[in-house]
Amino acid sequence: MGDLTLLQFLAVASIPLLFAITVHEVAHGWIAKRLGDPTAQRLGRLTLNPIKHIDPVGTILVPVALLVLGSLSGRPFIFGWAKPVPVTWENLRHPKRDMALVAVAGPMANLAMAFLWALAVKLAVNLPGSLEWAALPLSYMGGFGIIINVVLMVLNLLPLPPLDGGRVAVGLLPGPLAWQLSRLEPYGFFILLALMATNVLGMILYPPVEFVRRLVLFVVGL
Repeated sequence: MGDLTLLQFLAVASIPLLFAITVHEVAHGWIAKRLGDPTAQRLGRLTLNPIKHIDPVGTILVPVALLVLGSLSGRPFIFGWAKPVPVTWENLRHPKRDMALVAVAGPMANLAMAFLWALAVKLAVNLPGSLEWAALPLSYMGGFGIIINVVLMVLNLLPLPPLDGGRVAVGLLPGPLAWQLSRLEPYGFFILLALMATNVLGMILYPPVEFVRRLVLFVVGL
């Protein structure tokens, strides 16, 4: 997407990003409701209206800052997150197990969306020449939709609280180990920032992201 201007990139990336983080959070709330906790529903968070899920920092400040910095380097990129959906673990029928299921629902929703965006790319490729005006933006949008959803899925599956993978690990590990891992949660964000600053996070994420991306394209026939 290096041939796009900043405004063009923003135009094709905004919708996939908003859907990626919104559906991710709705999936958490929907599974929690199925497992006995209606908190998200009562707070009006089981909706695809992105306004209900906007986090001032993660949905606005960070993506805009990344866009500005990326435009200066010639490689614009958007990343962000939504306001977490609240889950009252005491309402869950089997709290330890069900919290793991609630956590994994978000990344699985991102995987499903990656497949949907891949289908959008396939549709764009097969549109007749007379619809090239729609095919090109759709292909760009679908390509970004695949990438952002795969990155969010893989990133959130890292076994580091408060990421979803950390909550899954806490749900699967025996009591003492789960407790030790859960103690990392207050420091998880800073650990993540350190991994990003040293480029270690990129080295960790690249192989699984590329594998899943290629798998999605293969399954869809691209």
